[in-house]
Amino acid sequence: METTGELQPMTCPDGHEGWLATGRNAVRAVLADNRFSIRPDLMHFPFADTGGETAPPSPPGAFGDADPPEHTRYRRALTGQFTVRRMRQLTERIEEITAEHLTAMEKQGTTADLVPAFALPVPALMICELLGVPYTERERFQADAIMVTGSMADFAETGAAFVRLQEYMGELVTAKRVRPQDDLISGIVGEDFTDEELVNMSLMLLGGGLDTTTNVFATGLLELLRSPELVAELRAKPEEVVEELLRRTTIIPTLVRSALEDVEIDGQVIKAGDTVALSLETANLDRSGNHIAFGHGIHQCLGQQLARVVLGIGFPALFEWFPKLRLAVPEAELPVRPHALVKGLLALPVRWD
Repeated sequence: METTGELQPMTCPDGHEGWLATGRNAVRAVLADNRFSIRPDLMHFPFADTGGETAPPSPPGAFGDADPPEHTRYRRALTGQFTVRRMRQLTERIEEITAEHLTAMEKQGTTADLVPAFALPVPALMICELLGVPYTERERFQADAIMVTGSMADFAETGAAFVRLQEYMGELVTAKRVRPQDDLISGIVGEDFTDEELVNMSLMLLGGGLDTTTNVFATGLLELLRSPELVAELRAKPEEVVEELLRRTTIIPTLVRSALEDVEIDGQVIKAGDTVALSLETANLDRSGNHIAFGHGIHQCLGQQLARVVLGIGFPALFEWFPKLRLAVPEAELPVRPHALVKGLLALPVRWD
């Protein structure tokens, strides 16, 4: 059968045979097909030698690593929490949070590192608002959340922060069961979920919402600093520019799936058990349709609309406050994250007049 070359055989570092999908159509086809599993314990990671070992099963509630019907149960409950009313409330708070951090930058002088000054704290506070973390506890929550999701700290420090987050999430779930409020966790405690499931669902939302939004912020800002024409368009067409930045940056360059049965894609038969690496980065070079930076299919990013709100407020506001914003160091000196699971910058020093 004729193929388009969007799907090529590859050998994983541990010796297992697999596939690499680089074309937009092939990537979308795999992501939309429930005959492919997202469970890490069923696949071989395609870019690292794990000695042939797969990951252990994910814990209950880790909806991002679950297949239907477990995933369906979690996703349905969470999707119902992203209401128009809640989005409107969060939009107002994001505008306030953005203005607060830009004011702080302006007061400190004419230079800043945009990662700790803007790209990290704005999404972190957005997650606090979404989950209903009390104001008195946000400082310690943010510190541990940033340590776990975006820090390059050593394994022991990161592990200790993760344990603290788990414990705190357990306390938060208990508090919301006793006295629910107007937040996402309160909205799902009435569902038929165990405390363990609720804690892990919350941690998944934290990881997905904080790390990714932070790195889209940072890499998107760098792209804007490279592209004055985009900054000009940003003032007139912020939504279009946000979509273009999402396409260009694609901070999660690769997703992975495992075939549950023999499946034919692009004229190739992928055997049951084969791992398929999906290059979102190359697929997004195809401009014939909408980008897939948020994925596709049942695992498409749950909070993508909220991420668009954060970016749609943050990008224009930054350049309105600081119209002469520019890099403070040569681009080649910018420190990047040393692993490729989520692309990002460790620092983004800038200056303005």
